[in-house]
Amino acid sequence: MFRSDLWIAAFVRRHNDLGHICVVSRRGDPIAGQIFIEVDHLNGTVSLLTPAPAALRGDSADRLFQRRYDRVEPQKVRDRIAQEQDFDPDLWVVSLDQRDGDIGVTEVAAR
Repeated sequence: MFRSDLWIAAFVRRHNDLGHICVVSRRGDPIAGQIFIEVDHLNGTVSLLTPAPAALRGDSADRLFQRRYDRVEPQKVRDRIAQEQDFDPDLWVVSLDQRDGDIGVTEVAAR
């Protein structure tokens, strides 16, 4: 699996090249920090993607994400990120402004 900082640099650059606003909101451990993706849908709602649990990843070497919140009020996502930061200070947060569409990560559904 790629280092967190390299994966994030590629993710941010790809979205900025597409004309989306994408920034690193919080820097974590460059090698193995967990990555949270906050998607602002530009209509007052936000989604949050978090790393998929190990049970859902299987043998995959790719970074897989799970949609933790879908189009909720921003405070709910901020509270969840704050809670997670207290638990894991090495956490990364990437913020992306995108109304709709594929954000370019592989999502797995909860079982």
